[in-house]
Amino acid sequence: MTATTPTPIKFLQSATSIAWVEQAIAHLDVVLLDHSHCERKAASVALNLMFRYPSHTQLVRTLTAIAREELEHFDQVNQWLERRGMALAPLAAPPYGAGLTAHVRRQEPERLLDSLLVAGLIEARSHERLGLLAAHCPEPELAAFYRGLMASEARHYGVYWTLATTSFSREQVKARLLELGAIEADLLATLHPEPRIHS
Repeated sequence: MTATTPTPIKFLQSATSIAWVEQAIAHLDVVLLDHSHCERKAASVALNLMFRYPSHTQLVRTLTAIAREELEHFDQVNQWLERRGMALAPLAAPPYGAGLTAHVRRQEPERLLDSLLVAGLIEARSHERLGLLAAHCPEPELAAFYRGLMASEARHYGVYWTLATTSFSREQVKARLLELGAIEADLLATLHPEPRIHS
């Protein structure tokens, strides 16, 4: 596989390595199974924020739509698993998500800010990696599926950024995003031995 110059993704401080692409392409079934779990978790994140901040009207309205779309993607990925004769099964998570969540501050309003930015970073990384899968997947139909999801992931991380800047000053958001972005990049600096969307 020939390495290509990565396209910079807004908010991310590092680009995914070609080593991840090679690992993912060599284990497409595992990555597809993990993708299913990622879509379910993304819906759960949106729902949890809605339940935690019910008085934030704009947040609740916006994340209702996000949760619905994430569940639609969950169903679509599960249909791909069925087509490939794979059952939806448990899969050990990489340290990425828990590593980011560990840095969410526990006091409000910092907790809200960090929660929105962590969700946004995860969506930004998903956008980047689905794009890489679309570009390198040797199965044209599956590549097209990944390509179709890219726009949604880009829109989702934009939504989390907008929600953050609605409740906090841009200076606060940018400063904390720099800190969390560095943590996110560090978590992915070493390739996880098991193929995952966020490995």
